[in-house]
Amino acid sequence: MPSLDLSAARWTFRDAATKTWLPAQVPGCVHTDLHRAGKIPDPFFGTNELDLQWIEERDWEYRATFNVTRATLAEAVVELVADGLDTLATVTLNGKKLAATDNMFIGWRWDVKRRLKVGRNELTIRFASAAEFIRTHRLEHQPKEFNDPVGRCSTMRKQQCQFGWDWGPRFVSAGVWRSLRIESWSAARLTDVRVTQAHGADGVRVRVAPEHATAAKGKTEVTYYVTMDLEGKEVASAAKVTGAPGSADEATDTDAGLALHVKEPQLWWPNDHGAQPLYRVTVELRDADGAVLDRWTRRIGLRTIELERKADEWGESFAFVVNGRRVFAKGANWIPANAFVTTLARADYARDIQSAADAHMNMLRIWGGGIYESEDFYDLCDERGLLVWHDFMFACTLYPGDEAFLRSVRAEAEFQVRRIRHRACLALWCGNNEIETLNWDALKKDETRRRKYDAVFHRVLPEVVAAEDGVTPYWPTSPYRGEGRSNDYAVKELGEKTGDTHFWDVWHARHPVKDYEKWNFRFVSEFGMQSYASPATQATFCAQDDANVFGATMENHQKNRAGNQIILDYVSRRYRFPKDQDALIYLSQLNQAYCMQMGVEHYRRTMPRCMGALYWQLNDCWPVASWSSLEFTGRWKALQHVARRFFAPALVTAHVPGDEAPTIGNYRRTTVREVHVYTVYDAPEKARGTVSWELCALSGERVLQGKKAVALNYGESVKQASLDLAPAMTKYGRDNLYLRIALDIGGRVASEETVFLTPPRFVALPRAKTKVAVKWQGKTAAELTFTSDALQHRFAFEIAGAEATARSSDNYFELYPGRAKTVEVTLAKPLTAAQLKARLRWRSLADSYV
Repeated sequence: MPSLDLSAARWTFRDAATKTWLPAQVPGCVHTDLHRAGKIPDPFFGTNELDLQWIEERDWEYRATFNVTRATLAEAVVELVADGLDTLATVTLNGKKLAATDNMFIGWRWDVKRRLKVGRNELTIRFASAAEFIRTHRLEHQPKEFNDPVGRCSTMRKQQCQFGWDWGPRFVSAGVWRSLRIESWSAARLTDVRVTQAHGADGVRVRVAPEHATAAKGKTEVTYYVTMDLEGKEVASAAKVTGAPGSADEATDTDAGLALHVKEPQLWWPNDHGAQPLYRVTVELRDADGAVLDRWTRRIGLRTIELERKADEWGESFAFVVNGRRVFAKGANWIPANAFVTTLARADYARDIQSAADAHMNMLRIWGGGIYESEDFYDLCDERGLLVWHDFMFACTLYPGDEAFLRSVRAEAEFQVRRIRHRACLALWCGNNEIETLNWDALKKDETRRRKYDAVFHRVLPEVVAAEDGVTPYWPTSPYRGEGRSNDYAVKELGEKTGDTHFWDVWHARHPVKDYEKWNFRFVSEFGMQSYASPATQATFCAQDDANVFGATMENHQKNRAGNQIILDYVSRRYRFPKDQDALIYLSQLNQAYCMQMGVEHYRRTMPRCMGALYWQLNDCWPVASWSSLEFTGRWKALQHVARRFFAPALVTAHVPGDEAPTIGNYRRTTVREVHVYTVYDAPEKARGTVSWELCALSGERVLQGKKAVALNYGESVKQASLDLAPAMTKYGRDNLYLRIALDIGGRVASEETVFLTPPRFVALPRAKTKVAVKWQGKTAAELTFTSDALQHRFAFEIAGAEATARSSDNYFELYPGRAKTVEVTLAKPLTAAQLKARLRWRSLADSYV
């Protein structure tokens, strides 16, 4: 179908109250256009955010001129297609109003044949102020806002975190944020294609149900021709004539499908469970002479996905089942990867999604205060085997329920479900993020609010999912315990029986980190701990003399109330006072990694009762102190490195019953006496291995050791040993001991960890001597082998000047005396051996203290 991409047109923009036009970019937004034009400073630097709030108060006008050919206007139908306008847009073509929009998440299509002319045309889009709309519309809707510092962002269908969140800035923007084009056609075009699959003993039967529109009234004979190929090799095809004189087919008949039979299917699997073959499905709409009128091409994975909710000994299960296999969901929550989403390229998505896959994640949860993601995001999740838990874009607060709002929500859901439903990665549609649990009392007491809430999340959205998808499960909100059950956050016991849980006692309530082990939840879809970004990332938004965490810039790049105090509180519970700012950053990241490790390993040990752990959060939308494991630059925090170990298919993990607490006079008393060693395994293939343990004194003496041959079976968490350490603790003192546990498979260490018997701040770690040997594997690849004469806990190295670009096979690891550690490093640019050694920097826990 002929198409004219309007992003290539000459675009300008202006404050609608002025006469000065400036160059613009489409897709784009007003903030990035202003910055590109030199009219505002870098929005992310310093406290510039605070000085840019005037932008949301203005109306902004975008204008483009483009040429239309006589051949285009000779077509029967000519349409302007907008895949996304943000948000309150009035569209004018050649001086005449064409349309008005009020939902950022809907694609629009308008007939413009009679409005266009051969030669030069002018398109103007005026975006009204979101702030003014909020002040003047739906005034009867007065919700409690939990993250919007001004309030009432829920009155409009716009990316909610643009209004500010507890990890993101307030940049309420406007603009053409997705593709804008002219499409022209004459006989017919495809309007929708639905692909479903039925798996059986004789293979997979794929049903393709196209729909089309015709330019002329009455029936037009067309043929649907469908092919399905894998890596260029056709595996099935079918054809069907429709609209022929005397036929009963109608263009809107979605049952008029074509059946394809794949006899030897290659199944799509989540990451670490198998391969991700993607079949290409192509639908051609042909006229009676065989000419192609329109073409639709998508990639699908052959797989089944269910949300299992069955009665069991603990209550009711909550588990994702892929191709008949229960899969423990390992992953994180995903937020928009830039506060200005139109700046994101495929490479940005590829960087972060590959990082998730490298850390053995198999699920990302698209959080409901952001956006329905780009095709690049879903493409990459399909390719990397990352299941997607997909929230609809509603978060935290109550929304209007008037008929106009409900119509808009229905249109939004229909547009997005049709766009995304074919994706191999799609595992769940979820109505919203935390609305029910945060507003539980209001929903119980106010029948009107309850009725409006139910209209959106228990009527409109599930109806759309059932009608337009019909396969992917729907979950009304997260967290949720099921129909008829309390969703009060305070009643955490219900989360041990059924549904999914957001657990924030650690962090928001400042409970001890060991409280993760207090609860045996079925599925944990949010939990987290903050840390600071690296010095290299801090330098992108903060001058060196302004980097104090309680200074104006650092506080502005900490969006959680009292967040900096909470970080320091948790750091002080586990570690000694840091010697400098860099050491504070390092310790904050160690603490974050430790907290998430405590949570994830507990949830994995309780498998199959718990069947998912998605920590908050994977990524950042700007450089900031947050819960992310990836910094805004893509650099891995300590958590991302440690996650690669605690999410690995083969895991050795320790449960340490008891605790240590100060008593009168601040004397410490411990109830720790033993350590239980577990293996957790969820690789598809069975394996055999050896679990070993060594209790060592810091002086180097080996106090206790042992090993055990183990069988490793899919989906099993097994206690392999219980170690009585009380005699050794009495003899040597718990401050002078550490336990190394390891799991060897096939002669290599698959998993290992250090267990301290008291908080590390009380452990007298020695200052170690480190040696490194470099072995080049090419111009940009090398093996670094580190050795040490003493234990170095969470040994971290970096290559100065290449922090964000160098990738390593491991970091923030344990460096044991007498055990060499070899790490593979890939550089973005070549370095000589001398340059590499000169740039190598490292530290371990003992190096962070005064």
